[in-house]
Formats: sequence, C-alpha cells, structure tokens
Amino acid sequence: MQLYPSHHYLASITINSLRLLLAMVSTEENLREELDSLRREMAKVQEELAAFRLAQKVLTEVTAGCTSNPGGIIKAALQKTLDVCADVTATEKGSLFLLNPKSKKIVDAILTDAEVTSEQRAKLIGSVRDKGLAGWVSRNRKIGLITDTEYDDRWLTLPNQPYIVRSALCVPILNGQDLLGIITFFHSEPNHFTKRMAESMQATAEHIGLVLENARLYGQLDNYSKALDRELEKGRQIQIDFLPYDVPKLEHWEIVTYFHPAKQVAGDFYDAFTLSNNQIGLVIADVCDKGVGAALFMALFRSLIRLFSTRETQLQETATLIDFHHNALQAVRLTNDYIAQEHWQMSMFATLFFGVLDPDTGLLSYVNGGHEPLFIINQDGIKQILNSTGPAVGMMPNMKFKIQEVKLEPGEILIGYTDGVTEAKSPEGKLFTDKRLKELVKKPANSALELMDRIKDRLFDYMEDAAQFDDITMLAVRRN
Repeated sequence: MQLYPSHHYLASITINSLRLLLAMVSTEENLREELDSLRREMAKVQEELAAFRLAQKVLTEVTAGCTSNPGGIIKAALQKTLDVCADVTATEKGSLFLLNPKSKKIVDAILTDAEVTSEQRAKLIGSVRDKGLAGWVSRNRKIGLITDTEYDDRWLTLPNQPYIVRSALCVPILNGQDLLGIITFFHSEPNHFTKRMAESMQATAEHIGLVLENARLYGQLDNYSKALDRELEKGRQIQIDFLPYDVPKLEHWEIVTYFHPAKQVAGDFYDAFTLSNNQIGLVIADVCDKGVGAALFMALFRSLIRLFSTRETQLQETATLIDFHHNALQAVRLTNDYIAQEHWQMSMFATLFFGVLDPDTGLLSYVNGGHEPLFIINQDGIKQILNSTGPAVGMMPNMKFKIQEVKLEPGEILIGYTDGVTEAKSPEGKLFTDKRLKELVKKPANSALELMDRIKDRLFDYMEDAAQFDDITMLAVRRN
C-alpha cells in the first residue's frame, strides 16, 4: 500500500506517542519504587524516633523518681525503671530479677504487679534461674524475644500460672561477662513486642548494669567506711581515756578545761595532774597534723610528759621549790629528744605548754615549746603574755627549752588555748583571729568557767554552721 506524506506524518505521531506513553509508564513505576523506598525509610526513621522517645521517657522518669526518693534509692530506682519500661512498651506483666554474679542465684525480684502473692512470687523466682526464657537468656547472655509462646520451646508454662502470656521479651543486665540481672516483659497477645522495643530495653539494661555495679562498689565502700568508723570510735574512746576524767580539786583554785575535736580523733590534748609535794602539772598541746596519726602521737606525748616529770621529781622531795619545778620541766627536753630520735622518720612534733604550779604561793614555772601564747588576766585586762620559750617539741634532738617563772595573784586567771580557737572560720571563710580572742579575755571575769564559756559561746556563734577544720582545746586556771 502506498503511503502518502500525510500517512508518514500520522505514523510518526503515533510512534512518538507510544514512546512518550512508555516513558511515562516507566517514570511512574520508578516513582512508585522511589515512593515505596521513601516510605520504608520513613517507617524506619519513625521506629528509631519512637525507640529514642521511649528511652528518653525511661531516663527522664527514672531520674525524677530517684531524686524524689533518696531513701532506698537503688531499689526505688529499679522499681521505677521497671514500671516506666512496662508503661512505654504497654507491658501487662513485668519483672526484674537481680542475681549474684558469682553464685548465679537470684537475690531479689522486683515485679510490676503488686497483687502477686508471696507464694506465686517464690515460684517465679525459683523457676527462672535455669528454666524457661529467663533461663535461656541467663545461659546465652542474649536478648530473648518470643513473638508467640505457643510456637517457641524456650517458653515455660508454669502449673497454675496466674496469667496468660503469648508474647515475651527478656533482656540480660550485664557488666562485662557478669550477669547482674534479667528484665522480663509479658503480654497476653502475640507479636506485641518488636525488635525496636528489644533494642531500647537493651540500652536501658546497660544503664541498669552500670547502676548495679556502682551500687555494688558503693556497698563495699560503705561497709569499709562503717568498719572504719567503728575503729575510729574505739580510738576516740581510748583517746578520751587519756584525758583526765577529773582535774585536781584544790582549795582556793579553779581549773576548767574544754575539748572539742574536729574529727573522731584529735591531735590536741590537755592535762592536769598532781606531782609529789602537792605540785600541779598543767599541759595544753597541739600535735601537728590531724586524724589517727596525730591522735597516736598525742597519747605518746601525754604519757612521756607524765612519765618523765614524775621520774625527775620522785627523788627530789627535799629540793627547793624552784629546783623541784625545774626538774619536773626537764620532761619537755626528754620528750623532745625521745620523739626526735626514735620517731624522726614520722616528722611528728607538737607545740606544747607545760607548767608546774605551786598552789600555796601561786608560783608557776613553765616551758612554752612553740605553742600559742597564754594570757594571765586580772580585773584590768591582760596582765602578762606567756610567749614561746623554745621550739616545738620533737622536731630535732638536743634543743634548748628555757624555763620561766610567773606568779598568779588572787583573782587572776591563766588561759591557754590551741590554734583551733583563733583559726576557726566563719561561713564566709574568715578567721576568728587573735584580735577577737584578746578582746574577749580583756573583759573582767568572776571565774575561770565564766571566761571559758564567754570564749566558747562567742566562738561558736562566729562559726555558725561552718565546718570545723581543727580541734578546739582550752585550759583555764584561776586563783580565787
């Protein structure tokens, strides 16, 4: 058949139309494929976003629960974690079993359903150790996800089970290779739990694992701390026993003391004891450093002063009063040499005031080994300041300690203290200072106790609730 030009034109149009139609069909198919791919990506993003929101809700609500319940915080946090996880996964029943990593035995169980009886609870705990889904997870250290319990041999149906389970999720709580616990979630409908839920619960289980491990370490530390506190309490009682229960009671004299340690054991100490010839030894001292080491050396210093002063005077009853005092005060030199020679490697020393008082005359002979100055107070204020007469005791052997004498007249008060008084801090961190102390002792006092209470009350008012960093010790003697 002969084709005319018009026929060629029509044929060309038809072919082009077919090509365009085929191209359009191909493009539509591509668009459908791209749209399906995009839908799949969106679904994946939505699942990931849902998982993220789930984990975020668990973290937020559990954190809020912990901060609002400081008592039994670990147990409360775990209960809150289980409840929130059950809520965000729409779980009907859930449990959290805690295991001993060594014995593999269940040590505690936290359940979402408070209506479970103690008998049912015991049966649950006894069965999950090596049976069922939890037993499988315990052996394999993997997430156990059952979409339908009727077709999964990992599921264990208990006799007289109190509820129906068709889908289950079980997640191990691990710390390295140690199994610390197992979280289980149950639902009465199949296919309830998804892989995304399982992944979110695994992230939660990792956080719980860290909490449990930290709790274990804290428990060990707490046990050690309690044992240490018990030992320190024993040390505190022993140290108190080294301080005099009763200071000497003298006619026409008043002796008062105050001792307030910064910790359970202290480096400060005071002493008041009777020597032969009815002379009175008076000591106030501050061992360098704080804590147990200082407390041990405090006992050593105290014992040496008593021992040496008694030994040096026990054969001197016929000596003059001055000689008797000077012999007793040799205890400072002997103590210094003993500490420096026998315990030099410890670098321990003490600032120490040791005075020997004659109650009949008021004569006070003393050595001030690097200690804070003592004040003699009368009705006009500070009469005399007893400054250092030698270095701190125990730093180096063969040191010289000069002996001084002073007389306490009727109505006068001798007041000694440690640097815990002048260096006490206010809540703003400012020191109490020597100046404030001098202002207090300048004012007249009718008794040593009145002066002591005045200083003590003003000092603790100044400190308010600020932490005490150093021991506070005072000794006051008044001749009535």
